[in-house]
Amino acid sequence: MSTNEKPFADAADIQPDHHFFQSTGHTNVAVTGNDRISETLSEKDHAIIDEKEDHDEAEIDPFVPFHDLPDERATIVTVRAIVVGCVCGAAVNASNVYLGLKTGWTFTANLFGAIVGFAVLKSLSRVLPNNFPILGGTFGPRENNIVQTAATAAGGLSSVFISGIPALYQLDLLTTPTEDFKRLITLTLCGAYFGFAFATPLRKFFIIYVARELRLVFPTPFATATTIKSMHLAVGGEAVAKLKMKALGIAFSGAMLLRVVSQYATGILWDWHFFTWFYIWAGHRGHAIDVENWGWFLEFTPAFIGSGMLVGLNTSISFFMGSFLAWGVIGPTLVKYNVAFGKAVAPTTPGWEDYISYASMSKTFSTKDHPSARFWMLWPGVLLMIAVAFTELFLQYKVFFFICKAMVRAASAWVADYQEKRGKPNAALRARGQQVQEDIVHDPAAERDQVPFYWWLPILVLSIICSCVVLGVQFQMPVGMSLLSVFLAFFFAFLAIQCAGVTDITPLTAASKASQIVLGGATKGEHWTVTHAQRLNLLGGSLASMGANQSSDLVSDFRVGFLLKTPPKQQWIAQCIGTIVAVFLAPGMFILFTKAYPCIITGADECPFSAPSVAAWKATAVAVTDPVFPVPKSSGIFAIVLAIFGVFMVLVRTYAYKGKWEKYRAYHPNMMCIGLAFVLPQTQYGTAMVIGSAIVHFWVKRNPHSFDIYGFAIAAGLIAGEGIGGVINAIFQIAGIGGDKYGSNIACPADSC
Repeated sequence: MSTNEKPFADAADIQPDHHFFQSTGHTNVAVTGNDRISETLSEKDHAIIDEKEDHDEAEIDPFVPFHDLPDERATIVTVRAIVVGCVCGAAVNASNVYLGLKTGWTFTANLFGAIVGFAVLKSLSRVLPNNFPILGGTFGPRENNIVQTAATAAGGLSSVFISGIPALYQLDLLTTPTEDFKRLITLTLCGAYFGFAFATPLRKFFIIYVARELRLVFPTPFATATTIKSMHLAVGGEAVAKLKMKALGIAFSGAMLLRVVSQYATGILWDWHFFTWFYIWAGHRGHAIDVENWGWFLEFTPAFIGSGMLVGLNTSISFFMGSFLAWGVIGPTLVKYNVAFGKAVAPTTPGWEDYISYASMSKTFSTKDHPSARFWMLWPGVLLMIAVAFTELFLQYKVFFFICKAMVRAASAWVADYQEKRGKPNAALRARGQQVQEDIVHDPAAERDQVPFYWWLPILVLSIICSCVVLGVQFQMPVGMSLLSVFLAFFFAFLAIQCAGVTDITPLTAASKASQIVLGGATKGEHWTVTHAQRLNLLGGSLASMGANQSSDLVSDFRVGFLLKTPPKQQWIAQCIGTIVAVFLAPGMFILFTKAYPCIITGADECPFSAPSVAAWKATAVAVTDPVFPVPKSSGIFAIVLAIFGVFMVLVRTYAYKGKWEKYRAYHPNMMCIGLAFVLPQTQYGTAMVIGSAIVHFWVKRNPHSFDIYGFAIAAGLIAGEGIGGVINAIFQIAGIGGDKYGSNIACPADSC
């Protein structure tokens, strides 16, 4: 979320925007319309939609492609689809860099690309004739899938630029992002196309071969495919899609405008520091400032109100309670008993001598023997997230057996086919290569539409070779370490895809931290300097994380295409083009933000970007390479206790809620979110998420049909809108017209927000 899980950058899963089957555990609401749709649809139309939905829900099988899709032209990789998809992906990519540096969370471009792509290209197809060059022609669900595919690919690769790459700069292991731009591009290029090429053969394995056997539903891709299908319904779909797009557009515009305008009056339009107000009204006396010191205030952040709308009450309350435990209970207790310490923010400003920050990560102020509260809290948070992530993976132990069994079966079938072609059939091999009939998933793509091995295999081999060359020449990484990073990317891509298929969560936390730990062990006996070992640790972990992340995203795209019967070959082309955009855009956005806010790479205490994922990556790299263990003793002991408790809670959630206890599973806390709250020293994001989740809770109860039309579109608009507003603010900052120069800090503590 690094802890940058997807779609909820550190642990939560985005709920689907459609009528969904019970096994996913998501809210089952159907798109049937509301009063506004009734204005455009007749009673006969409504009856047709209702009958169709009842039929679909009765027969739905997540491992069978949709059967009632309209016909469309054979070539669906069009210029218009690629351009619109890449623009949508670019918006999400830029938004993810901003949001990720704020909180370590990133979001996929699936639904955003699907809805915006439909709104734009459906309108063009109506106003332009079929023979109009480039922009004209009918627009169907498969071309919509190409838009969404390009958007997902173009929106990826931001995760390492909110985690491992900034950590390299904070540890002074690279020069500056501007000077290193070419090196960042080549590193990103290698990781991106390694993941892209590796994902291609995994389509057949995870979506066709073992999908039903392992119950790989891929909830968010299923949601995306169903949303695309519903928008292209002959009756009612377009009306619903227009309402979705209108809601998304209004939310996007409002969030972007608020984020841009609020920088000029932060204390009024963005942050409400209630306890600062009480402190001022009391004549700069009293204990209200003590609450302000721990960061308790309200922030009107559309992105995290929107994320709260997506992830539900359990996740948002878990995150809020983790913040309360860390920064409302444990932190003040540590300071009271002189275990952790704070730093005066404005010691020379009259009336604000008692304004203290406990979030310092400065090497001169916060050390092993004199930790700030944030430094002390960092280690329990990181260890808890690692322990929870690995426990979740280990609980999937049966999957390893099934995957090995499936690989043996596939190899046996391949050898049996080869033997038969030679006229030497082998009955034993043929029997071993047979799949159980009820586990068979039929691939809707004809052989001519499959991606041939001579397309992807050269790219995979070339990307591995280039990774070794780039890491060796540009960063002095031995070939053995580079190959180890590539192997880890292979291994964790398998785990990431399997976990995403079952739980809708891509475990980048486990993948990245495990890579760092393995690489740290590999460097121990090499007698390298600490700085060199840390550089290799972070670079190797970044390469492994990029490969696993990209593979998981693109296999998820193939899952959408499977349901919509999109030819894999055409999806592959869209992914290839979208990946090119991401390779240049993600580093570019990182450079934009670091130029506007240098504190991102210096690690200065006073910074609008707390970058919790950076702190987690940096802490792991230091812990596995520094000969002097940097953790305060009391923090280390508490970290072990908290990690054991986290493992216990995961086991309870997995095994305890059976029979009559099943209904209490929804109240079980999300331990990954609690761990993130320890790493993130801001409490306002948990509060904002609870607000968003509470809105959805009551909205669904009052009018579920209305929510199903507008809810997720509004959430997506709020998230993307604030992200793009943050990009605009960074541009204003570079141009010298930002809020720090022309804005007001009225209603902010110590006249500073």
